Amino acid sequence: MSGRRVVVTGIGGELGSRVGALLEEQTWVGEIVGLDANPPRRRLRRTMVHVVEPHALDEISQIIVDANPHVIIHLGVWEPDARLSSHDAQHFTNQFADAVFAAAHSVSALESVVLRSGIEVYGKHGHSPRIPNEHQPLEPESLFGHMLLGLEHKVSELAIARGTAATMLRLAPVVGPHVPSPLGRMLRLPAVPFNPLSSARFSVIEDGDAAQAFVSATQHQPHGAINVVADGSVSIAQAAALGHRLAIPTIGPGWWAAKSLAKLAGAPVPEHVVELLSHGRLAASESMLKMLNFEPVHNTKQVLTRLYEWPSVIRIQPTRKVA
Repeated sequence: MSGRRVVVTGIGGELGSRVGALLEEQTWVGEIVGLDANPPRRRLRRTMVHVVEPHALDEISQIIVDANPHVIIHLGVWEPDARLSSHDAQHFTNQFADAVFAAAHSVSALESVVLRSGIEVYGKHGHSPRIPNEHQPLEPESLFGHMLLGLEHKVSELAIARGTAATMLRLAPVVGPHVPSPLGRMLRLPAVPFNPLSSARFSVIEDGDAAQAFVSATQHQPHGAINVVADGSVSIAQAAALGHRLAIPTIGPGWWAAKSLAKLAGAPVPEHVVELLSHGRLAASESMLKMLNFEPVHNTKQVLTRLYEWPSVIRIQPTRKVA
């Protein structure tokens, strides 16, 4: 098991750089190669990082083939309206995936692929009161859900063609101090819309816990889909109350107004977040301990409480220097 070569795509993001840092601490990990359009957000001491554009198919393929990894961790997924618009997020995600999985077919040492997916793939089955497990039908209704399902199909095709293990980690919405989360931005606004006709509840996952799940998947190499969700759930109104925000009952055309106001406030709301605010988003997480030998440290309430403890930007007006 020692000396495992690992390629991490999307290592420039907060989750990717956390995964890279944790991998560097593992004695069973050998060479680590990271790829992303941006450099990592934390210092990595023994990871060879390549900054490469998502559309550079030949360059990405050559880097991966040269690394000849035992495991590929694919985190090169852009959530709509996190750092990019929905259109650009979909375009970059698809381009990067095409390059990575084309190269993966040519990697002789490849044993396992670990994919960043999400519980958005369940669509309506992820709405309260239904709590889907990994065997639930996949019926995504949002752009992000369809993007993630498309990635799962690519990984499954690779696993069948190569006989490799394919671990698909279906993350709850990832929230952390430096995570560009559309949901996190929305919940930190002074007022948060919710559906008063629904008993919707949702769960999240802290970014450090999510990173640890990827390291566990890399080590144990389970085959199949695993929901990675923090313990517990809250309603939208309860989440707003944790941060002393105002919960605004919203129905029908009110959602259009809420989305428009949030965008003006610097918190664009993609359709998968509207879906969560309207109907909730839950998933059963019983497989985590069995398949990953892992359980999140932080529960949903703790993650959201920490969300509201992060300092906001304080704008200080410039003053004229007195001679």
